[in-house]
Parts: sequence; structure tokens; C-alpha cells
Amino acid sequence: MQQKKHSPATPSDGSVLAGTPEHPHLPGGQPARPAVGGRLDRQAVARTVTDVLQPRNVLLVGMPGIGLAAAGDWSGIPWGLLGALCAGIIPAGYIEWERKRGTWGDRNIVDRTKRPPIFLVILASIGLGSVIMVLGHAPTGILLAMLALWAMTVVLLAVNHFWKISVDSAVASAIPAMLAVVHSPWWLLAYGLTLAVCWSRVALTYHTVAQTAAGACVGASTAAAFLLA
Repeated sequence: MQQKKHSPATPSDGSVLAGTPEHPHLPGGQPARPAVGGRLDRQAVARTVTDVLQPRNVLLVGMPGIGLAAAGDWSGIPWGLLGALCAGIIPAGYIEWERKRGTWGDRNIVDRTKRPPIFLVILASIGLGSVIMVLGHAPTGILLAMLALWAMTVVLLAVNHFWKISVDSAVASAIPAMLAVVHSPWWLLAYGLTLAVCWSRVALTYHTVAQTAAGACVGASTAAAFLLA
């Protein structure tokens, strides 16, 4: 008896060989990009945003601007850099040190219960910087900015006791708010970058929308140090 021949299975007839995954095809016959690709691209963008606009970098750019406004000339820039050192660079250095010791995986401390030590380091560092500013007769405006950041950190630490509020969003909101008060309302346009930071923290699943929004609100309140002074 003559055996019936079977044609090999192909994606076009709807069947797939055992163990061979088939990706969706576009109408023209070209394979579609797997959905995971778009997800990975989104994660890569979010990672870049959160790394570039991390608190250390935002403070390093913004604090000299506040110092400049406080002094009225370039002599305020070194005071602003001191503020950035104490509020951003020293805490970032501490986080890196702890990361190398294996305490944390990276600078994004995922476990809320492990965050209090860094808050205490920030408070101590900003406090020391403020004392140096007082002894060095720094312009009042930059000292107000330091005290505002110190108070903001106290609030963040208190909230962190029961809820993982976003520090990155708070700093990304605080600097544009203070620059808008001491320089020009046009600085409020920088809140586009604040929104980018909030988005990146949510996209990377470090925070919820509510946690980033709360952080941004706490950060914006730092401008009250200048409005009420």
C-alpha cells in the first residue's frame, strides 16, 4: 500500500514543530519584535533617567545656582558646592561604601527598613555643612537652602518609618522649587525633569505613583524656607 506523504509543518499553516517556539508574524510575513523587547527598552530608558537625575547630580547642579543667587555674584558658587557636597556627594559616597560591603545591592535601597542609616548620614552631613556655613559667614540664602533640605530629610525619615516615600522625587522637586523662588519662575519648567524622575522610579518598580507624588510634594515644600523667610 502506498503511504500518504505529509508535508512538513510551517508557521503559515498554523502548526508548529514540537519544541519550536513561534513568534507572531506581521501581515507582510516579517516576524514581529517580541513584546519583551519594548519592555526592556522602557526599562533601559528608566534606568538612564534615574541614574542621570539621581539626587547627587541634581544637587551638584542646583546648589551652586542657589548659592549664586544668595550672594549675588560668583562668590556664592563655592558655598553652593559645599552644600552639594554635604547634601548629596557625601551621602552618595556612604551608599557606595555600604554597597561594596554587601549591605545593599546598589544605590536604590529597595528594602525600606534598611534606609534609616542613610537618612541619619544625610542629616549629620547637612548639619555639619550648615555649621561650617554659619562659621564662615555664608550668604543667608544658601544656609536657608541647607536648613530646608535638612527639614525635608527629617520628614522623609519620619514617613519612611511606615511608608517607602521616594527620596529621588523629593530632591528632584526641591531644587527646581528653590531655584524658581531665588531666580525666576521659569525654573518651574524644570519640573518636566521631576516628572521624568517620578516616572523612572515607578517604571523600575522602586516606588508606586503615590510614593513618588508624595516625595515630590515634600520636596516642593522646601521653597517655603525662602517664601516665609
